[in-house]
Amino acid sequence: MSNSLRVVHVQVHVKPEHVDAFLEATLTNARNSVKEPGIARFDVIQDTEDPTRFVLVEVYRTAEAPAAHKETAHYLAWRDAVTPMMAEPRTSRKYVNRFPDDAGW
Repeated sequence: MSNSLRVVHVQVHVKPEHVDAFLEATLTNARNSVKEPGIARFDVIQDTEDPTRFVLVEVYRTAEAPAAHKETAHYLAWRDAVTPMMAEPRTSRKYVNRFPDDAGW
């Protein structure tokens, strides 16, 4: 199973007046996401120079886990709540883990 983890970086740009609400909704989603068996990590990172910019670092145990995550009630609630808060559509990049070994996650 070495190097099978899937890592997704989601870039989000939030309207300034919605930063606090976005963060609250995103932390609720993250706290529920890490309870999913297919998720190894779910980090919420905020830019220090531009607090309207966030990166979500999602680490999935299998190739199928991202799709399963998008079917959960907490993800769907998050998506619907934060979409109007965004200054532009979110984007993502997908990666495969190379180091540390999957057991290190």
